[in-house]
Amino acid sequence: MDSDFQSKSLEKSDKEALFGESDELRVGMEVSDESEAYQLCNTYAFNKGFSIRKGHLRRDSQNNVRQREFLCSKEGFQVDEDLCEAKKVRRLDTRTGCKAVIRFTVENGMWKLSYINPVHNHEFAKPEERQFLRSGRNIPSVRANILGSKSDGSIRTAKSHAYLGKEFGSDENDGSTNQDLPNCLLRSKDEMIEQNGQSLINYFKHKQMEDPNFFYSVQVDQFSRITNYFWRDGRSKLDYDCFGDVVCFETTFRTNSNLVCSPFLGVNHHWKNISFGCAFLLDESADSFIWLFETFLESMGNKQPKTIFTDEDKAMEKAKAIETVFPETRHRLCNWQISKNATQHLASLCADPEFKKHFNKCFLDCFTEVEFQNSWDDMIKMFNLESNSWLKMLYSLREKWCPAFSLDTFSANIGSSQRGENTNTIFHQVSRKTVDLVSFVQHYEQKTKKMRFTELEEDFRCKNAMPHLRVNSGIFKHAATEYTVKMYSFFENELMSIFGVRMVEVSNDGNQYIYEAIEEGLQRVYMIQYNCTTSMISCSCKLFESMGLLCRHALKVLDFKNYTSIPTQYIVKRWTKGAKKGIVVSNEFCKSSYRKAKSAQSLRLSELMHEGNNVFGIGSLCDSGTRIVRQKLAETIKLLESDEETTNMLGSLSKVDDQSVRDVLLDNGSVESSSCDG
Repeated sequence: MDSDFQSKSLEKSDKEALFGESDELRVGMEVSDESEAYQLCNTYAFNKGFSIRKGHLRRDSQNNVRQREFLCSKEGFQVDEDLCEAKKVRRLDTRTGCKAVIRFTVENGMWKLSYINPVHNHEFAKPEERQFLRSGRNIPSVRANILGSKSDGSIRTAKSHAYLGKEFGSDENDGSTNQDLPNCLLRSKDEMIEQNGQSLINYFKHKQMEDPNFFYSVQVDQFSRITNYFWRDGRSKLDYDCFGDVVCFETTFRTNSNLVCSPFLGVNHHWKNISFGCAFLLDESADSFIWLFETFLESMGNKQPKTIFTDEDKAMEKAKAIETVFPETRHRLCNWQISKNATQHLASLCADPEFKKHFNKCFLDCFTEVEFQNSWDDMIKMFNLESNSWLKMLYSLREKWCPAFSLDTFSANIGSSQRGENTNTIFHQVSRKTVDLVSFVQHYEQKTKKMRFTELEEDFRCKNAMPHLRVNSGIFKHAATEYTVKMYSFFENELMSIFGVRMVEVSNDGNQYIYEAIEEGLQRVYMIQYNCTTSMISCSCKLFESMGLLCRHALKVLDFKNYTSIPTQYIVKRWTKGAKKGIVVSNEFCKSSYRKAKSAQSLRLSELMHEGNNVFGIGSLCDSGTRIVRQKLAETIKLLESDEETTNMLGSLSKVDDQSVRDVLLDNGSVESSSCDG
């Protein structure tokens, strides 16, 4: 029995070695059947960073398998679609004609590896991207990791109530149970905030130790009680450098201790939500918003967004704070929430199709201020709404929600109903269930993690696939090469729509052309100006100014002028596959000498992280690249150790007294802790 056990153990260990993380395959390796051959090739492919599929199968005259090939999933080219066949989903084109192949020959019942072509004509997936490899999902450990990544954000927060140790102010080991929660709820609001606040600060300090670019700040009142909090991690700063032109600020959520939870959100190059940070506010006063916006701006290197969207609640207080802190930023109200509130204030009319038609025109379909005013007056008069107080208030804020007043400012189309509803789902599962602030923050982190997982997955799709072109022309190819898959779909829709645009030339002086365009079935006339020398083009619909994509009217002119590519000045980097490459961070600094030094260091760290991520990504493609990066990092450490200025700074930092730093940070009743506390 012992010998049988030993033989089985040896057989098991041999298989583990065979299917382990071996970097190379060798001609002559043998397995017992096709399943093991596939598993061997699949594990090898996953460790390298590519996906496989089954290729040619050859049989002998007795129909026995003699040879099987396993191909790179990018082998060959996609067959042209049958135009007569209707398809609900258009697959991306992932083929590149890769010639890599692994061939097994069957001899005496054993599958022997007889030939390998390891040369690929495409990049390998980075380690963090390998979880998205299609054939890799058949590896049990990979499948488990994917399921774990997707389930992290949906874990019920009640089960993570006691997740922290004593160092984070948790009650995990203090003998308390869920039965103690009612007693906690009986405490005064101030007592709960004070106790939760200390636990939260302890947690922020822990996060700062893990992430050197983590930033948090708190504000205290005249009695030294904490009133407001703001935090963001290092990744949020990097994302803001790339996509901080548009920010969505929400205040529609409250914790159980009645603090206002206010996330800062944006939209990335895949038109997906991303997080820039979050705050807890004691109230919604203008002073609280001013403190929060100033803190947010400082944490982001004093780079102001082009547009900031807020909800309708406390609109005047937010407007005052935005005008004070973001003088260069356009303040917009989210249309989705106004539409939601309309069902409450105009309940009897919202079911009327005619009213909805007029109401939606005012909100979505007015391109000039005159057009809006006429449409608004017609709606008010037709439905006898002259005395409606909510509509009067809404009219006073018209510049903040009507497109006619803001088409010349970039907004990324983030104000649409679909976008607003998506941002509204971040905290709905936790806002009324969680007692402590730390658990609330942890839920926010899980949602943020899920957003970033989605972005990584979309980046992988864009790098490894191309949209299947409806028309095989230069401008389609150029757009598919530059834009992400999502943005290409938007651009393609505009480009295909040029066939419904009728255009006439109004004037030209040999250099500057003016055209009038009308869409079939519509009466609105669009004016397009085009300069043939500079390739500058503009349209009165202002889609490029507001969305960053050329409209169908401008594309009609470019098509008429036989353009085969998009003029470079009209490819907005934030919508491209390389949106995060070569980021230029903000170089504005705070006024005080201490904060100026801290901000300068934070900005330098952010810039190095951007450049470092690119280097590490390229270096990780292969073993030789990894060795080069490690070698240069070792050389860099030696250079830094011999640099006099660097060693002096390190010596100074080690002598800084924590209390003196805290005294410097005390300013107008606030205590701040930045991402680079040394």
